[in-house]
Amino acid sequence: MTTTTPSGVRGGDPPQTSSGGAPPPAPSPSPAPAPASASPAAPMTHPQIMKALSGLMLGMFVAILSSTIVSNALPQIISDLGGTQSSYTWVITAALLSMTAATPLWGKLSDLFSKKLLVQVSLVIYVLGSVVAGLAQNTGTLIACRVVQGIGVGGLSALAQIVMAAMISPRERGRYSGYLGAVFAVATVGGPLLGGVITDTEWLGWRWCFYVGVPFAVIALVVLQKTLRLPVVRRDVEVDWLGAFLISGAVSLLLIWVTQAGDSYAWVSWTTLAMTGGAVVLGLLFLLVESRASDPIIPLHLFRNTTISLASAASLFVGIAMFSGTVFFGQFFQLARGESPTMSGILTIPMIGGLFVSSTVSGRVITRTGRWKAWLVSGGVLLTAGMGLLGSLRYDTPYWRIAVCMALTGLGLGMMMQNLVLATQNQVAPEDLGAASSVVTFFRSLGGAVGVSALGALMAHRVTHYVQDGLAPLGPKAAALGHGGTAGRAIPDLGGLPAPLREVIESAYGHGVGDVFLYAAPSALLALLLVVRIKEVALKSKPSAHTPPASSAQ
Repeated sequence: MTTTTPSGVRGGDPPQTSSGGAPPPAPSPSPAPAPASASPAAPMTHPQIMKALSGLMLGMFVAILSSTIVSNALPQIISDLGGTQSSYTWVITAALLSMTAATPLWGKLSDLFSKKLLVQVSLVIYVLGSVVAGLAQNTGTLIACRVVQGIGVGGLSALAQIVMAAMISPRERGRYSGYLGAVFAVATVGGPLLGGVITDTEWLGWRWCFYVGVPFAVIALVVLQKTLRLPVVRRDVEVDWLGAFLISGAVSLLLIWVTQAGDSYAWVSWTTLAMTGGAVVLGLLFLLVESRASDPIIPLHLFRNTTISLASAASLFVGIAMFSGTVFFGQFFQLARGESPTMSGILTIPMIGGLFVSSTVSGRVITRTGRWKAWLVSGGVLLTAGMGLLGSLRYDTPYWRIAVCMALTGLGLGMMMQNLVLATQNQVAPEDLGAASSVVTFFRSLGGAVGVSALGALMAHRVTHYVQDGLAPLGPKAAALGHGGTAGRAIPDLGGLPAPLREVIESAYGHGVGDVFLYAAPSALLALLLVVRIKEVALKSKPSAHTPPASSAQ
């Protein structure tokens, strides 16, 4: 295969003869070295890396912003569109579902095509979904647009780690993973705050929560075009579309079942059997197809590596803890404590501050020492403690206790999220980098999607139960309202409720969110047990792009 360097010099051209036809003088043993920027063996300097990562981090900011900006606006959005608690959950789950299903495909495509082009395509998909979401007139349309958004965000989330790994060695990558973690923290805290301010601003309204990310995405497209330069690996293989379809179908059936069970049909029913059975069959077919595919979406041989298997499983449970924290705190502060959307964002700062500090500090220390396992184990301990303590949450819990629990949770998440990806990337060959990175991201997104779906269904059930118990002492008419189910299923407008009923609703949501964290805490403990078993391997000193496979072309 002909190799083309970034400067356009073609390898393999025949030697030129002199004007007399005689062969030219013998070449010197060592040709003049190419410029550092054109040589795959020359490491990039810190300013070069930061320039190249600027557009990528802006794209990552857009991805996280789209996930968090609606968290504090959702109670108002669902109320305006006439939705229910199930609709509330599905606005979050739909984006997580499409993001989860698309992540392995984005990872595989990055091993076959231009990573830069794929990042730009994912940004365009996100923009299209966002614009139409802002025009939605009902929850069905909004949920469909969130699916489109999720496909784009899935690409940005997976490709950010892959592009970084293509430029930076695992030993140095901890430092830059910390920067991505800091971007994650800023977008996570800025999203709810910005969403709250937009929702509370009368001349804007919640629809601008979807429009506001569009300018950032456009700027990211321009910056990426000007700054990102990567080797392009093209291989003559076909994308495993059948595998992508099967894994997407299996995940979709599973999440639809979890979200609707207990509401549209019983947990133990023929519908449950059909949907779970269908998910299992599609999953088994996926494994069969992947075992025979020449270039599978998820190379099954990766799971022969114990570190990758354990890191993927741990990411599944970390995802449950991460998304349960970002999704349900908005409901707690607004519906259990009567705060505005803006204040809801401000009150979650301790969690985001912990995430910001731990991701940045752990990344720098890992780069300096090359040791990463202690951070994973410490993160697991802190995450388990934070989630367990949040299980005692009630509507009248003192804020300082809530803040401490949120800080512990944020510290744990910051130590685990990026470093699980780092541990996996350190184990694979360059040609499997995209697939391996997307596997960890896939399991984290899957955990988040399943967790939000299951915990959202649990919360709807528990809130209804607590509302019924709280209304019983208020008389037969109030008790009848509770047993009708509407008091627990619909998103209430606290400002329009009489004081006794408002206190019942606030108490129900406070206790219900506490139950959510209590049931999510074991997932953090399982993540801790898994990372304890991971064997620490010395971080490599060369980035993946510096050791391309023989068939690559720059």
